[in-house]
Amino acid sequence: MADAPYDPDNIFAKILRGEIPCHRVYEDDHTLAFMDVMPQGEGHTLVIPKAPSRGLLDADPESLGVLMARVQKVARAVKAAFQAEGLTLFQFNEPAGGQTVFHLHVHIIPRREGVPLKRHEGGMADNAVLAEHAARIRAALEGQG
Repeated sequence: MADAPYDPDNIFAKILRGEIPCHRVYEDDHTLAFMDVMPQGEGHTLVIPKAPSRGLLDADPESLGVLMARVQKVARAVKAAFQAEGLTLFQFNEPAGGQTVFHLHVHIIPRREGVPLKRHEGGMADNAVLAEHAARIRAALEGQG
C-alpha cells in the first residue's frame, strides 16, 4: 500500500533502538550502516537513516541527502575492504517495488565480474562471518581518514 504509515515496530526501527542486535559498520547522529543478515554477496551492507521514513518518497529531503552522503562513504569502504571491481546499490520502495522492510534503506553489495548475486532469501549468514566482514569494512573506513 503506497500510502501506508511508517511502522515504528519494523525490524530496522528495532535495530536502531537496540532491541535487535546487528553487526555495525558505521554510525553517526543521522545514519547507521550494518551487515545484511541474508547477504546476496560477501560484504552486503545496509545503510539506513535514523529518521523514520517508510521509503524514498516520504523521506525528508535533508535526511535523504545525508543518507546518500553516508552511502557513498560506506560504499567506498565496502569496495576497498573486499577489493571489489564494482558495486551494486539497491533501494526498493513498496511491495510492488520489491521492498520487504518498510524503513528506508540502501543495499551496498561489492561485485566482481562474472559472479552472480545470491538470492536475498537464501538464509541467514554465519554470525562469525558477518562479524569479520563488519570488521574489514570498519578498518577500511578508518583508512579513509
